Amino acid sequence: MSKSSFTVTTLGQKVTIDEASATTYQKGKSSTSASAVTKGKPVLVLGTVNSTTIAATLVIVQPTGGTTSSKAGVIPFKRGAPAVSKKVGQIPANYTEGSGTIVTGTTANKATEASLRAYPGGVVDRVVKLSNGEYEAHNIGVAWPHHVFVNQAFKVVGAF
Repeated sequence: MSKSSFTVTTLGQKVTIDEASATTYQKGKSSTSASAVTKGKPVLVLGTVNSTTIAATLVIVQPTGGTTSSKAGVIPFKRGAPAVSKKVGQIPANYTEGSGTIVTGTTANKATEASLRAYPGGVVDRVVKLSNGEYEAHNIGVAWPHHVFVNQAFKVVGAF
């Protein structure tokens, strides 16, 4: 940790988190300061990715005793393992993989945050807006869920 960056390890890879004056911080759902980020505390970082560096726009320090991947039903990805076929909640009737329009900015950040709060342990690499107005967060680094569906109010409604 330094005054302008810190390093996290996720899925066995070290990632540098660059902080700026515009970076905002939360502990759970409450606003906090950069000092809440301490060694060993799990964090959710939203921002722009460039290789192994994330320019952070939002850093959320996860509350102590929060949901873990195993409690959320997330199955870690293992190379060569068969895909898990499981569906929960509401999956849009006309959804096909690869459909939708890529969204960025605040909308993508809100959908990502909702997805990772419900299913921590993965990495959202893209968010798309579907034809019904909902969003699909594409979750990688876990075998399940791979697709997390978020409604217009940024509440998770389904996954597979």
